[in-house]
Amino acid sequence: MAPAPARWDLAVVGAGPAGAATALGALRADPDLRVALLDRADFPRDKACGDGVAPHVLDLLAGVGVTGLVDDRVPVGRLRLGRGRLVAERRMARPAWVVPRRILDARLVDAAVAAGARLLRHRVRDLRQRTDAVVLDGEISAAVVVGADGAHSVVRRALGRPCGPMALALRGYAPVGPGRRGAQVIEFGTRHQPSYAWSFDCGDGLANVGYGELLHEDRPAPTRAQLLERLEALLPDATESGRHWVGHHLPLSTARWRLPTGRVLLVGDAACLVNPLTGEGIHYAVATGIAAGRAAAAALRDRRPEGAGERYARATHRILLPHLRHTALAARLARSTRVIEAGLRASAAHQRVFDDFVELGLARGRLTPTVALGLGRAFLASIRPSGRPQEPA
Repeated sequence: MAPAPARWDLAVVGAGPAGAATALGALRADPDLRVALLDRADFPRDKACGDGVAPHVLDLLAGVGVTGLVDDRVPVGRLRLGRGRLVAERRMARPAWVVPRRILDARLVDAAVAAGARLLRHRVRDLRQRTDAVVLDGEISAAVVVGADGAHSVVRRALGRPCGPMALALRGYAPVGPGRRGAQVIEFGTRHQPSYAWSFDCGDGLANVGYGELLHEDRPAPTRAQLLERLEALLPDATESGRHWVGHHLPLSTARWRLPTGRVLLVGDAACLVNPLTGEGIHYAVATGIAAGRAAAAALRDRRPEGAGERYARATHRILLPHLRHTALAARLARSTRVIEAGLRASAAHQRVFDDFVELGLARGRLTPTVALGLGRAFLASIRPSGRPQEPA
C-alpha cells in the first residue's frame, strides 16, 4: 500500500515573490498554520526579470512583518522615458530599487521560512482535487493550494485556465552605459509596437538591461539574436560586455481578469498578472500573494477551505480590477505612436502627469484627469496651425 500523502494546511507551488508573499500573508494571519513552500530549484537562484522593485512592494511587505529588505541596496530616484529624440526625465515621487532576483527571492524565502513556512525542493507535475483536499503528485496533500509557479504555471494548466496576450523579453547584465548611471531608463521601440528596451542601474557598476515586445499570432517570435539587435538599436552600447542573457515570457494582464474559486488559487504571473504597459510584475505578485495567504488563513479558520478562492477573488478584484481596466486601456492607446509621443511630451512638461504615469506602470495607478488633460494639451501642442503634426523636437 502506498504511503498517505503528507498533509498541510496550505501548499504554495513556487517560491518566488508571489509564493513567498503567500506564505507570509498566511502566517501573519495565523502563525500556527502548516505551510509548505514548494520550488523545483535551490535558493539562491537566478530568475529572468527587470529587477525593479517599486516602493509599493516594500509597503506591502512591511504589512506582513518584512522590513530592511533593501537596506544594503542603492535607491534609484530618476526615471528616463524616451522615444527617439523625445525624452522625459524626472525624479520619481519615491525612489525604486534594482535588486537581482537571485538576491530578492532568497531574502523573501528566508523571511517566509523564519515566519514558519517549510521550504521543500519539489517540482510539481500533477494536481488532483478531491472533496476534502488537493493532492500534488500523489505525495503532498493540502486543504488549500496556491499556484505561484510563473508564466507557464502547471497549476493554472491543471485548472484549465487560459492566459491572454504574451510578451517576450531578453534580460542580461552589462556595465552601466554612459549617461545611464543612477537611473532607470526606458526607450520605447520605433519599429515593433508595443516594445521597449531598458537599462536599470543596479548600483554596483552593472545594469540590468533588456528588451521586450508583444508577441503576435500572425508572425514568428523574435530570436535571441533579433532581441539583442533591437536592444542595441534602442540603447547603443547596452549589450557591450553583457552576460547572463536569459529570455522569458510575460503573461500580460487584461481588463477581463477572472480568478478560479474553490481550494486552488492563482497569484502573480501564474494568474496572468504582468503590467501590459511596463512588464512590471513584482508588485502584482506580492500584492496577490499576501491577499491569497490571508484568504486561505481566514477560510481555514472558519473550517471552510473550499471558500478560500471566493474570499481571495473578492479581495483582489476590489483592489486590482479598476487598475487593470485602466492599464488595459492605456496599453491599447500606447500602440499608437502619437499617443506615446504625447505622453512623453506631457510627462516632460508636468511633474504630476509624470508621477501618474509612473503609478500606472508600477502599482495601482489609473488614467487620471491629470493624465487626460496632459495628453490633450500635448496633442494640441503637436499640431501646426495647418493641422499637420509637428516633427518631434
